[in-house]
Amino acid sequence: MKFNTHSSENLRIPIASPDIGEEEKEMLVRVVEEGWISGISPYVKEFENMFSSWQGVRHSIAVSSGTAALHLALMALGIGPGDEVIVPDLTFAAPANMSLAVGAKPVFVDVTREYWCIDPEQVKRSITSRTKAIVVVHLYGHPAKMNEIMEIAERYGLYIVEDCAEAHGAEFMSGKVCTFGHVGAFSFYANKVITTSEGGMVVTNDNELADKIRLMRDHGMRPRYWHVVLGFNYRMTGLQAALGIVQMKKIDRLIEKKRRVARIYAEELQSVPGIELHPEMPWAKCVYWLYSILIDKREFGANRDYVAEYLAKHGIETRKFFHPLHIMPLYRQHIDVNARYMVSEYLSDHGLNLPSGPKITDEEVIYVAGIIKKLRHNTIHN
Repeated sequence: MKFNTHSSENLRIPIASPDIGEEEKEMLVRVVEEGWISGISPYVKEFENMFSSWQGVRHSIAVSSGTAALHLALMALGIGPGDEVIVPDLTFAAPANMSLAVGAKPVFVDVTREYWCIDPEQVKRSITSRTKAIVVVHLYGHPAKMNEIMEIAERYGLYIVEDCAEAHGAEFMSGKVCTFGHVGAFSFYANKVITTSEGGMVVTNDNELADKIRLMRDHGMRPRYWHVVLGFNYRMTGLQAALGIVQMKKIDRLIEKKRRVARIYAEELQSVPGIELHPEMPWAKCVYWLYSILIDKREFGANRDYVAEYLAKHGIETRKFFHPLHIMPLYRQHIDVNARYMVSEYLSDHGLNLPSGPKITDEEVIYVAGIIKKLRHNTIHN
């Protein structure tokens, strides 16, 4: 074993730790010594080219964060005041916040019970004459049902923005996510599939959109010091790109590691009453950004919050699911009082993310599952 399971006093299994090694350190030193540390570094372009080749897209534009990627995507599509943007109710807040940032109204729709992503049927019911775009989040590494989403978009003339912050390499029907919509956004935050510490990427096959995004990323400036559109300093640094270049060499291995972690969790927990495993639909390849389970108190004997506290006492870090966006004060004025979000509320109340970073060992995964099984045994027999 890689650690002492007899005592949890000094044990800590983090929710996700990045796989940063000697090659990343050597690349950072190289970039520093060469002086190419800013956003105009040739290493940024090298990282973009590597990502385009791996992703299978024409354009990849490196930016300062996944949130910046979403902001630029919506702006480049011309989304603005008076428009509505459909977003899933269960997700990190960035899609809703960036809709507000461009002056649009976020319209929240429920997610599916089967695979936790935006529900195409709910999307149809939420479209109005003001709807301009749908932000599709591939939640916790599982792809949304893109054929149905794209059919809706074509029927109503809507833009599709894919939020792939948690889904690098996930596939719908053998096609990589962030290749179906008009534009896609990735995050390279420290706990993502690959990391540049902070940072993100906008991807598209549309030449005009790519040109707009590059312009707005760099202060709306062309040529230097001549500002032609509203822009931002959303550039990625050369230091971040240096990390990204090395991480791209590992990306397929890191994805397979996440899928291996998921297989072990599934094997260990599949027979535990009250535990519902992270889904992977027959038409999907999930990359399990964080391996996630649902806990039913009636069958398990303890609720999700108690399980999280119990795991913490044994040195195991977890994360509860995102809160539904519709319950937050920031968005209250945008909520349809007649709308119902029963699935997102259920998932949020019952969902728990387990440790599943690239540095976790098989033994640690088995240990985490063992503590969950121990708790279930104790709740039933005490």
